[in-house]
Amino acid sequence: MGCKCAKLNRLPNLDPLRFFLAFLVMLFHIPQLCRNQGLPYVIDAPIFNRGTEAVYMFFVLSGFLIIRLIYRKKQRDSFSIRKFYMRRILRIFPLYYLVVTFGFIFYWIILPILEIPYENNYNLSEGIALTVFFLPNIFAKLYQPGGILEILWSLGIEEQFYLIIAPLLYIVRKHKIVLVLALLSIGYFIVFHLDVFEDLRRFKFVYFLLFAGGLVALLEERKQLEILKQQVLFPVLIVVTILVYFFTDYLRFDTLWITNLITAVLFSLFIHTIAFNHSGRIISNRVLNYFGQISYGIYMYHVIALNLVVFIMLKLQDQEIFNAEMMLVLIYIFTFAITICFAHISYKYFETYFLKLKSKFR
Repeated sequence: MGCKCAKLNRLPNLDPLRFFLAFLVMLFHIPQLCRNQGLPYVIDAPIFNRGTEAVYMFFVLSGFLIIRLIYRKKQRDSFSIRKFYMRRILRIFPLYYLVVTFGFIFYWIILPILEIPYENNYNLSEGIALTVFFLPNIFAKLYQPGGILEILWSLGIEEQFYLIIAPLLYIVRKHKIVLVLALLSIGYFIVFHLDVFEDLRRFKFVYFLLFAGGLVALLEERKQLEILKQQVLFPVLIVVTILVYFFTDYLRFDTLWITNLITAVLFSLFIHTIAFNHSGRIISNRVLNYFGQISYGIYMYHVIALNLVVFIMLKLQDQEIFNAEMMLVLIYIFTFAITICFAHISYKYFETYFLKLKSKFR
């Protein structure tokens, strides 16, 4: 009976979504570096400018999953902060600190050896301190230390959120969690957009996205979103609106709080749709599922792969072997292929060791 219930309570596979989001981040960064280095690039279509929004959906998904996990364990009086943090540490820390280490070596040692000009406009010890103690969002905004280190900002936001949410929900009585989370979501959203707290926006402390994802997850747990499942129109409308959001500029407004409100609500409803209101229509492609499993590595390694590809293409550009169109195609193909190889090797020979340890803290 216990196994049957556990199976029924499992969420559908969300790995393909993780891969698509990581892929959007790649589409965002490739033309940026190519433009900076004088290589061909395409950046006009909105889909090539949705990298930050893809990361925002990662945040909503994280809040959705993590807060749902804590809530369900709280209902069974089995939530352990120690196990919670050990699982987060074993999943995030190894790859995070590996990329941190490589990033500083790359910009401070490898580039000078290759005689590639790059200015490190920050004190090394300060940069290390900000990244080691999970403040890379501040580091990235203040100094723009290079893409390999700048993409770590999102990991910093997630870790900061974990440090806040776990002890907070631990002390809140389980029957008040939804109320507390609703107040936090609304209150922080308001505070975030006040002029006096400009640094929250400057350093992208967008915790309201994680709160929003968690709130929708808890409303579903309490069966308060059943209305969304009564008409097929609702999930269809949500999916169509997501496509409009990523492929057009119609849902982008000059007023920041409006755009952020739409983003938080729409992304939360979209995650809810693919998790609970999909009418059995889920992606079960083995390749996409695996790419989703290694999506953390795809996100962390893609800038490293891109730098390698750009270095090679700059050499080929001097020899005029390929025209601009062919070079553009090759940049995308090679960046994607090398990123997948790096992520696969990392997952199989590095991350898996820590994932096995992680399973001991269920």
